[in-house]
Amino acid sequence: MYSSEDLQSIAEKGLIEVELNREPNELFAPLRYFLSAGGKRIRPIITLMSCNVFCDNIQSAVAPAIALELFHNFTLIHDDIMDNADVRRNLETVHKKWDSNTAILSGDALMVVAYEMLQKSDKDKVVQILAVFNQVALEVCQGQQMDMNFERSNFVTEEEYLRMVELKTAALLSGCTKIGAICGGASEPDQANMDRFARNLGIAFQLQDDLLDSFGDISKFGKKIGGDIVANKKTYLLITALKRAQGNQLELLNGYLNMGTADPDRKIQGIIAIYNDLKVREATELIVEDYFARAFKYLRCVNQPIERLVEIEQLAIKMMSRNS
Repeated sequence: MYSSEDLQSIAEKGLIEVELNREPNELFAPLRYFLSAGGKRIRPIITLMSCNVFCDNIQSAVAPAIALELFHNFTLIHDDIMDNADVRRNLETVHKKWDSNTAILSGDALMVVAYEMLQKSDKDKVVQILAVFNQVALEVCQGQQMDMNFERSNFVTEEEYLRMVELKTAALLSGCTKIGAICGGASEPDQANMDRFARNLGIAFQLQDDLLDSFGDISKFGKKIGGDIVANKKTYLLITALKRAQGNQLELLNGYLNMGTADPDRKIQGIIAIYNDLKVREATELIVEDYFARAFKYLRCVNQPIERLVEIEQLAIKMMSRNS
């Protein structure tokens, strides 16, 4: 069995070998810059690890794993534009370092490069892999549109938010595990269980990300704290606060939401104070734990010896152990 460290090395080597020294330089330089910023490489690692659950030879999963990481980075470049984010992985975002048009076009090019990598999948599995990849890519777009819709909506339910998270964030993780399982020769029931494991893990991961946006440490989190608050993003924290707040506290919360971005520090501090009063952090931590438990339930249904699941279990625990 490969360790997480082994698989990260394989993923980094695969990314270095992606052909990005192309012309015009103005199109590909932002991609080299963005990918060189690093990252946890969770998606290619979990793809390779899922393959390794079912077989010892993971070579067939390398190209799809790299494709999934390229797709993930494509979504980040475009997300940063839509969120008007200044920092990603402690570096300037592509649209800030260059401009929005360059970021859009470079992101598009990265998506095409991801498809080039997918073409290198095993011939007997490439159609099945492409079908999963395309479904995931569409779900991510659907989830992003729902997220944008929420910004213009005065009322979003907990159920609507969790569905958005499943599409925007969890679907990509589930695609990684399913594609990895396909490469490893898993049965359809085991592919389904890996899918469900990753979907629940992905929801837990995003809810944890919501927590870190309000309560994290910028030096470890990699982006500014409070960005979701300033943008009035309908996170689980805000939805819970709006549901719990009453009287003057609800008026104060709505006042902060209506103040725009003129005084971001005051807005962030004020809303976090309300979160603390309403015990929003604790409520979010409880639902994170619930989805994490569901993920493990499905993983343990996979028809493989427990020793073949240890590495992916440890990766999931590591993903969710962030506290800053």
